[in-house]
Amino acid sequence: MAIAVKIAASIERASWIRKMFEEGARLRKIHGGENVFDFTIGNPDVEPPEEFNEEFRKLALHPIPGMHRYMSNAGYDETRSAVADVLSEASGLPVQGAHVIMTCGAGGALNVVLKTILNPGEEVIILTPYFVEYKFYIDNHGGVPKEVWTDRETFQLDIPAIEAAITDKTRAIIICSPNNPTGVIYPAERLRALGEMLERKERELGRQIYVISDEPYARISYDGKHVPNIFPFVTNAVIVTSHSKDLALPGERIGYLAANPRMHDVEQFMEGAVFCNRVLGFVNAPALMQRLVAKLQRVSVDIGLYQQKRDLLCDNLTRMGFSMVKPDGAFYLFPKSPLPDDVEFVRLAQQHNILLVPGAGFGAPGFFRIAYCVEMGMIERSLPAWERLAKDAGLFR
Repeated sequence: MAIAVKIAASIERASWIRKMFEEGARLRKIHGGENVFDFTIGNPDVEPPEEFNEEFRKLALHPIPGMHRYMSNAGYDETRSAVADVLSEASGLPVQGAHVIMTCGAGGALNVVLKTILNPGEEVIILTPYFVEYKFYIDNHGGVPKEVWTDRETFQLDIPAIEAAITDKTRAIIICSPNNPTGVIYPAERLRALGEMLERKERELGRQIYVISDEPYARISYDGKHVPNIFPFVTNAVIVTSHSKDLALPGERIGYLAANPRMHDVEQFMEGAVFCNRVLGFVNAPALMQRLVAKLQRVSVDIGLYQQKRDLLCDNLTRMGFSMVKPDGAFYLFPKSPLPDDVEFVRLAQQHNILLVPGAGFGAPGFFRIAYCVEMGMIERSLPAWERLAKDAGLFR
C-alpha cells in the first residue's frame, strides 16, 4: 500500500462529503449544472464585504515595505491587538494582544491548541453531532476522542452527560456555537452551568480541563439571537475561529486562537501555543490577510441573506413534513431522516438530483445535513425536487 494503513482507514471514515462531491460531478454531466442541487459543502456563496475590497486595494496600491517578510510566529502586534479589543468588548474581560495568536484558519488553531495541551492517551470530549475533522485533529496529537451526545431533541448541551464522561484522563472539551451541523446556539445559562460543573470536576480531579470553543460562525446568528462569549463562564477556555464565514474568506486560511486572560498559567499556555504554531509547520498566519483583517474586526457579510435562505428552505421543508430544529445561526439544517437509515435516504435524494450528507458523517445516524450557503436561485429551483423526495420518503401523498 502506497500510504499508511491508518491514513487509508481515516480517508474511508471521512469520505462522505468527498463521495457526495464526486456524485455531484457525475450528475452534473448527465443532467446539467442547473438541474443538480448540491447542499453538501459549507462553502459560502457570498462575496467578501466591500470593506475588504477597499482595504485590499489600499494595500496593493500602497504596499508597506517588508510586508511579505516573516513576522513573530504569533502574528502582527497590531492585528492581535485589534482582535483582543473586540474580544474584550464581548467578554468584559481584559483580553490583550498577548492572549491572541493569528493562525491558518480555525483548523490550524485547533491543531495548535491540541498539540499544546495534550499528553499521549488523554481524552478530548466531542459533542455529537460533531464536525468530523475533530477526531482526526485529536488523533494528530496523541489524544483520544470521546463522544458525548447533546440533547437529542434540542441539540443543546447535556451537562449531566458531559460530567458523567469526565475521567482522570479528560484534558479538554470541544464545543461549537453556533453549531456545525445543527445551527444551535448555546445560551449563557448552559455555558454558565458548564463552567460551574468543570470547576467542581477540576477540584475533584486535581487537573486542568480546557474548553476549546470553535467559533467560525459566531457572527452568523438570526432573529436577534446573541452568541455569548465563552470567557465569562469558563475560566480555562480557548477560542479558536476563522474569518472563513463572517468575511467569506475560506480560501485565505486566516483565523486566530485566543486564551481567556483568567486561564490558569495563561502565560505558559501562550508560550506553548506560539511554539506549536511554529513547529507544526504553520510558522505564521498569512501576512497579507493579517494586515487586512486587522481593519475588519467589526465587519461581516450580510447575515440577512443567509437568514432569507434559512427561512425559505426551513419553512418549505417543514411544510413538506420534514422535522428539524430551526437553527439560530451558522448556515446548516440538520433534519431527522424520514427513513430509519439516513444513508439510504441520502441515496434516495440523489435520485432526485439532491445532494446531502448523512448524519452518520457527523456521528449522528438518523439525521442528514443541508448546507444552505448556496445561491438563492438553486434553493428555489430545488423545491419541486424536494416535494418529490418527500413523497417518495413517505412524508405525504
